[in-house]
Amino acid sequence: MPTTALLPHGALTDFVAPECEALVEILYQDDDILLINKPSGLLSVSGANPLNWDSVYYRLLHGQEGATPAFPEAKLPHRLDIGTSGIMLVGLHAAATRHLNIQFQQRVIQRRYVAVLEGWLQHDHGQVSAPIAKDKSIFPRVKICHSSGKAATSQYRVLQRLDQPQRTVVEFTPLTGRTHQLRIHSLLAGHPILGCELYSSAHSEQMAERLLLHAKDVYFQHPRSGEHIHAQSPCPFYP
Repeated sequence: MPTTALLPHGALTDFVAPECEALVEILYQDDDILLINKPSGLLSVSGANPLNWDSVYYRLLHGQEGATPAFPEAKLPHRLDIGTSGIMLVGLHAAATRHLNIQFQQRVIQRRYVAVLEGWLQHDHGQVSAPIAKDKSIFPRVKICHSSGKAATSQYRVLQRLDQPQRTVVEFTPLTGRTHQLRIHSLLAGHPILGCELYSSAHSEQMAERLLLHAKDVYFQHPRSGEHIHAQSPCPFYP
């Protein structure tokens, strides 16, 4: 099994995100919510470092010139890692955001992701269950810890096995929503996600120019109507 590529303590705490020219795309809009497509390379929320001001949240509050209007009351019930692309739910007022937050807390909302992993997974479907804990000594990474970690389970289904080099395209369904869950569970399974700089083998990070993880589906109840909605964002690196 590959081991996590170690970085000097503090090496990423002063991280400055590279400029992201790709726009946040609005997939759906009504009076209560937005469904947006986040590009890879854009923070979900602005960082503590003032150089990391650009983010999904900042762009929603202030608008994207010539592209999207401003949504001054917008809130993010959930977030994606900077390298992860894909669909995000946005509440446009306090009541909608509160309703969506409750759905996340009660695990009403289901999400599905596409990822490309190093090597070939042996089984066509299965799950990884391992508790995840935060540790300031290895920030921004997390760790598998059976004594202090919170329960985390990720289901997977193989979509395709690719050759030269060997890779596996999988659909992930996280049953919990821990920080970096899919990335560290993939590493634990011996098949890290390509392009991941935090949980990698000797070669997996260099096998892609970006993190090959995309949030493609979200299932939720509309906060006003109660309608069950399935929203999708096409994967940019897999049909």
